[in-house]
Amino acid sequence: MIQLNKQGTFFHNGAPCPTAPVTADEGRRQTMAWHILQSHNTPGDPAALRIRFDALVSHDITYVGIIQQARASGLKRFPLPYALTNCHNSLCAVGGTINEDDHVFGLSAAKKYGGIYVPANQSVIHSYAREQLASCGKMILGSDSHTRYGALGTMAVGEGGPELCKQLLKNTWDIPYPEVVLVYLTGKPRQGVGPHDVALALIKATFADGFVNNRVLEFAGPGIAGLPMDYRSGIDVMTTETTCLSSIWQTDETTRDYLTLHGREAEYQPLQPGPWAYYDRSVTIALDEIEPMIALPFHPSNAYTIREFLDNAQDILAAVEADARARFPKADIHLLDKCRDGGVWADQGVIAGCAGGLFDNITEAADILRGESCGSGYFSLDVYPTSVPVSLELTRTGVTADLLETGAIIKPSFCGPCFGAGDVPANNGLSLRHTTRNFPNREGSKPAEGQFAGVCLMDARSIAATARNGGKITPATEVDYAPQPLPYHFDQGVYARRVYNGFGHPQPDTELILGPNITDWPSMPPLGEHLLVELAAVLRDEVTTTDELIPSGETSSYRSNPLRLAEFTLSRREPAYVGRAKAAAALEAQRRDGKAPEHLKKILDKVGDGAALLADTQFGSCVFANRPGDGSAREQAASCQKVLGGLANICYEFATKRYRSNCINWGMLPFTLDDGTPFPYESGDCVFVPHIRAAVAEGREDIPAKVIRTDGTVADLLLHVRGLTAEEQEILLDGCLMNYYAKRAE
Repeated sequence: MIQLNKQGTFFHNGAPCPTAPVTADEGRRQTMAWHILQSHNTPGDPAALRIRFDALVSHDITYVGIIQQARASGLKRFPLPYALTNCHNSLCAVGGTINEDDHVFGLSAAKKYGGIYVPANQSVIHSYAREQLASCGKMILGSDSHTRYGALGTMAVGEGGPELCKQLLKNTWDIPYPEVVLVYLTGKPRQGVGPHDVALALIKATFADGFVNNRVLEFAGPGIAGLPMDYRSGIDVMTTETTCLSSIWQTDETTRDYLTLHGREAEYQPLQPGPWAYYDRSVTIALDEIEPMIALPFHPSNAYTIREFLDNAQDILAAVEADARARFPKADIHLLDKCRDGGVWADQGVIAGCAGGLFDNITEAADILRGESCGSGYFSLDVYPTSVPVSLELTRTGVTADLLETGAIIKPSFCGPCFGAGDVPANNGLSLRHTTRNFPNREGSKPAEGQFAGVCLMDARSIAATARNGGKITPATEVDYAPQPLPYHFDQGVYARRVYNGFGHPQPDTELILGPNITDWPSMPPLGEHLLVELAAVLRDEVTTTDELIPSGETSSYRSNPLRLAEFTLSRREPAYVGRAKAAAALEAQRRDGKAPEHLKKILDKVGDGAALLADTQFGSCVFANRPGDGSAREQAASCQKVLGGLANICYEFATKRYRSNCINWGMLPFTLDDGTPFPYESGDCVFVPHIRAAVAEGREDIPAKVIRTDGTVADLLLHVRGLTAEEQEILLDGCLMNYYAKRAE
């Protein structure tokens, strides 16, 4: 199905070729990615990008914090289109008025600064961006990791809030020029195979060894022509799960038709690789060989063909059970009992969000289910169209009625099932979802309270086939149905009547409406001369997701109150973390007040004159994880640690560029270890880093440290802080991005 090639390759006459009459460097300048990135690069070094984007997008988990940061840094108006969508927590009744308070704040901010405000349940963030903002040759930055609009010719990037704050303040997104990977598509998918099947196969092939990590995926090849736009977008949005940096696709008449349909034909331009484009790596996907896929808990890369899974269900589910028991010792886990009556039975199906809720996915699901029944047993099917325009067209064409007649439930445009704020399964439930992720607790269960539920990712087509069989997991290729593709009609009046678009027309006299939960960020001191951190959490998992660092779901309702949200940091993964971090912060507060805590003096005595060191040694907490930061772009994964006094992360590698950036922008040192360096230390042990301020200021990348264990023994440890830009050095020295801007505004 998929072939990976680590060797560089040229692309000529629509196909890969090993040699060319140009050099690799010349060929790199012929990729679509090169032209788009350089056209957005401020004058300077083409290898050290300083990007200004065309538009920004955020949702209601992130935009309050971003605007509050920008306000504290001198924001006067939005200098580029900034869409504030309200698709998260809009159906959660957590914390009384706090969710709607954030929405009211968002509208007042859009009026004051000249933004775009998309009311709750009008559209999920990425649907609105595709429909109204994305176009050929543009770049869009979003505060959500699934910011991907490559299928429309837009290079889009998901980052933490501070990176959007930089754009609002007319600064740049700075990265080294990335490697570009050719994704060469051939063939045509079989009936019953959907975009999620292609995406899961790609993620399975590339995630584990980081084959495309922090690289740009450039889609080309003859297979693109046979894919409708919804199919392309459904694949594209899932490229986030490969940990790539961004994506871009060839454009064609299908792209033009989409933009024309949405009233933006003038924004079409043909994009394709140059005659001898060069790629650092390549992936070949034979679309006609892709089979229906299922991704088992707890990652989209834990994928199998559905047929392989069904043939080996006992062994595969036993392995998932063992993994779940290791993660959640309080939960009584039972998945093997899903194997019965000649099949594997699920309890729930959900088709939702930026990946699942697309028009073509839902219409083909209806084709499979039409005239059938979801049954009256434990299995249920919920469908969330991705926007009101999509929902309206489904209603006008009769598709909504067809689904309702089968027993499916149609729900509003809402991201809840994607992050644990909607459709939480029953304890030990098995949910099949055409959504973006199936990380631990992503479905909303609380393992600390003995709960467990499992999510498997599947395409809408196979979910519909499963619903047709009453919950018996069934690949869509094994049911008889006749697809009846419907033309899509976009009703622009939906947004024209309801969305506030004030870009270019700020009303600076507008008062921001601040509900009682919306608070300013606490003050954060600059980096000390020396650093002492206590390990408040030591996470040995191969990968630690941002959902584990700060849980999604109902807890994110407190997103606009940094101190209150921080109480949930690592709560589902390491419940003792918050208490340890607070205890460390209390000692640092005493030290800063000149009280010289005896506990800190005793630790520092192990590495020198404790009393002398105490005056210049900043103390806080630290998280160790092997590979932290996979998943969401939410800055809270880092900011909540900093709010609690976190000063560093130590790891072997950061799973994503965006999480490392979040750590830096919140003033937490992004320490890494050499592969193979043992780290046998536990919570309560401390790491002393002498002269850290000088090391950062001078750009030193190799930083000697000492580990002081709770038993009093001391060991050497070599840390690294590699690849900091000059601006990132200053941000760390100042203590966080807000301090950096405030200092320069003086």
